[in-house]
Amino acid sequence: MTTVRDFAKNHPQIIAWIVLAIGMVIILVWSAKDVGFTAGQWAALVVTTILLAGACVWIIGWGDDEEEEEIEKEKVEEIDKAAS
Repeated sequence: MTTVRDFAKNHPQIIAWIVLAIGMVIILVWSAKDVGFTAGQWAALVVTTILLAGACVWIIGWGDDEEEEEIEKEKVEEIDKAAS
């Protein structure tokens, strides 16, 4: 259990991708269950949905990088002030 917890702490975007993909695939299957897709069409839809979930997590993660850079700048400024 600690291994899963450590992995989640070290790779939050991968966990978010997995959770979002599962949710999106469930919604896809539920909403299109009566359409009559072939196996190949289902496979294409599921793969595309998983990739779309990854793209969503990636785009949402862009803001995280900016916040980390701001925090690093503040730490550097504090160290410079302390050294002065």
